[in-house]
Amino acid sequence: MARTKFTNLDNLSLQDFEGDAELIPLMTPEDEDEINREELPETLPILPLRNTVLFPGVVIPITAGRDMSIDLINEANKGSKIIGVVSQKDGEVENPSADDINTTGVVARILRVLKMPDGNVTVIIQGKKRFNIAEVITEKPYLVATVREVSETRPEKDSAEFKAIIDSIKEQALQIIKQSPNIPSEAGFAIKNIESESFLINFVSSNMNLTVEEKQGLLEINDLQERALQTLRYMNTEMQKLELKNDIQSRVHNDMSQQQREYFLHQQMKTIQEELGGVSQEDEIEEMRERAKKKKWDEKVGKQFKKELAKMQRMNPQVAEYSIQRNYLDLFLDLPWNKFSKDKFDLKRAKKILDRDHYGLDDVKKRIIEYLAVLKLRNDMKSPILCLYGPPGVGKTSLGKSVAEALGREYVRMSLGGLRDEAEIRGHRKTYIGAMPGRILQNLKKAGTSNPVFVLDEIDKLSNSNQGDPSSALLEVLDPEQNAEFHDNFLELGFDLSKVMFIATANNLGGIQPALRDRMEIINVTGYTIEEKVEIGKRHLLPKQLKEHGVTADQLKIAKPQLEKIVEGYTRESGVRGLEKQIAKMVRYAAKNIAMEEEYKVKVDNDTVVEVLGSPKLERNKYENNDVAGVVTGLAWTQVGGDILFIESILSKGKGNLSVTGNLGKVMKESATLAMEYIKSNAERLELDPTVFEKYNVHIHVPEGATPKDGPSAGITMLTSLVSLFTQRKVKKSIAMTGEITLRGKVLPVGGIKEKILAAKRAHIKEIIMCAENERDIKEINEDYLKGLTFHYVNDMSEVLDIALTNQKVKHAKAL
Repeated sequence: MARTKFTNLDNLSLQDFEGDAELIPLMTPEDEDEINREELPETLPILPLRNTVLFPGVVIPITAGRDMSIDLINEANKGSKIIGVVSQKDGEVENPSADDINTTGVVARILRVLKMPDGNVTVIIQGKKRFNIAEVITEKPYLVATVREVSETRPEKDSAEFKAIIDSIKEQALQIIKQSPNIPSEAGFAIKNIESESFLINFVSSNMNLTVEEKQGLLEINDLQERALQTLRYMNTEMQKLELKNDIQSRVHNDMSQQQREYFLHQQMKTIQEELGGVSQEDEIEEMRERAKKKKWDEKVGKQFKKELAKMQRMNPQVAEYSIQRNYLDLFLDLPWNKFSKDKFDLKRAKKILDRDHYGLDDVKKRIIEYLAVLKLRNDMKSPILCLYGPPGVGKTSLGKSVAEALGREYVRMSLGGLRDEAEIRGHRKTYIGAMPGRILQNLKKAGTSNPVFVLDEIDKLSNSNQGDPSSALLEVLDPEQNAEFHDNFLELGFDLSKVMFIATANNLGGIQPALRDRMEIINVTGYTIEEKVEIGKRHLLPKQLKEHGVTADQLKIAKPQLEKIVEGYTRESGVRGLEKQIAKMVRYAAKNIAMEEEYKVKVDNDTVVEVLGSPKLERNKYENNDVAGVVTGLAWTQVGGDILFIESILSKGKGNLSVTGNLGKVMKESATLAMEYIKSNAERLELDPTVFEKYNVHIHVPEGATPKDGPSAGITMLTSLVSLFTQRKVKKSIAMTGEITLRGKVLPVGGIKEKILAAKRAHIKEIIMCAENERDIKEINEDYLKGLTFHYVNDMSEVLDIALTNQKVKHAKAL
């Protein structure tokens, strides 16, 4: 007993007595019978224990530090050495009263008292028998209570079930001792030598790793067999915990051994690399690990990164695959996984930005503001795929930049013009040398967020080749149902594009693959009127060019009349790029004079415009006269906007042949044939001699023969031209027309109405003839575009002729 070191009863465990088996005090059946014969005193001093429970027959050390406990031990040690021991309900209570202790305890005998240098007292006690507190008599100077003995129900002497439980307890106790590294193997001999069943149960219960409540519960069970069964249950739980703990420790040990081995090899490799010169691979990998800790990627992505990083760690830095692997991991770290910029939903500010950067385009701005409003009300909405469609130079690409600023998002632009390789979209597989990710992910890496405004410029200019179809590759990018898992061949993982706001731009919808066009919301961005161009020139283009050329606003002033002269005389487009170039020439004129210190007119007048830009390049009125039969103005749509189209026709002696020139397409040639056959079939109504068609050849020409032309909208213009030719009647001044004809003379609707109206206004046309069904298109156009125009809606060709032709013959009319 002298060799056993006791610490504190709060941390009591089996190993405190297991340095050697003979140091564990064992109780024989004779000892147990002797204890049972002892009379229980009527009153006992009660020693409360904080965090342990004493069982009958078990010897434990306790350390007493409270004054009341030390007084009780000293008093009892001088006398009978018999005390009552109970556990506290709450170990934190410093001075327990009757209500703070359990009512069931154990009578104990003091075996030895040791005084410690710190003033505490360590006492070794042995449990005798259980008791219940009847009444606490006093609490000062320590607790004293009247007690009564607790009778114990024992199983029959030959009970096979009880014997099996006891055998199981012994076997389980031996297994626990074997599994636990902290319990000496000699403790197994002690377990084997215990002869008393009740002492075995008490001994095991006392030394198991249980809570005070669980031990107290065991102590209060009066049926010995039930107490043995409950003890076995606790032991089974303890065994499972030990097995799990040992399994974990074994795995950790193996992992640590492997890690130490890898660390040793890596250190050797690092030393070799440093000897050879260059950056240490280990430092590079460690830097990647540190960067990875800051990423907000999901479990799948993190797992893939660790796997690929380990793969790179095993590679020789001198092989070609190493650089590809490093680029691959750099892409992982550079991509904005789950990183989003915060949207700004101030709609008034957004409208202000759009109005500041773009004059006009009210329909487009309205749609963008509507989208922002919906996004404000429901920010989990999938971003729409917008396609801004219209002629060049109207501000489609710059609109995307303004939307990004209005939303507070990053802006990236990708030009698709002439793109032929599908890998530009989806990237190359890592197996190829020089493999890179696609431009979609590269631009997202540049943006630094997962929700930028992404402009796909010139989407109608994509080309097919033997390297694949890039427009088909874009289907996954621009489909809101699929782009949450966009698969790049280089990354080999899905990347979420659903929060990206894609804005595509196009000049010609016919150049977009139908499936791709179906995924986008088409917004028509039409050209500008003369008034709008003048305003844009004043607000945006002139200040921009002055700044770029280092000229101040005081050194060059261009008023509205001169801007209007530049627009009408030197530009023909629907957009404003040509206007910007002409304004740039005016600014360079001022810059040259300023630099050479020569005199010049600060305030530009019409003469200065002609001096700098030359004579006006475009004569708007050259075809507006009606002195020649067979000349009619039509309206056409082109990829660069609307334009006016002049149809000329003449007669020559011949056999009734029809010739068509002017680089016309198949549809326009068919329109000419239709017009000719209509006139022949209606010759009587048109007051024509049917024989005239056999005496003359007809030649139809559309000027600017170098420009290809096609489409059905010149049908009524050709027919009007031919009727004017055969009747020699004048065409009404300042009138233009557009519409398709049928063989019966019906007028059919055509498209591109807004662009055609803008072209008519640029040419100073006053009246326009079109199909009645196109009236709905006119109602959708801003009234500012329609000022100064008169519209004639027709259904039949006879109505067109009545409006377009006068009854007056042309000068020098031919007699047919």
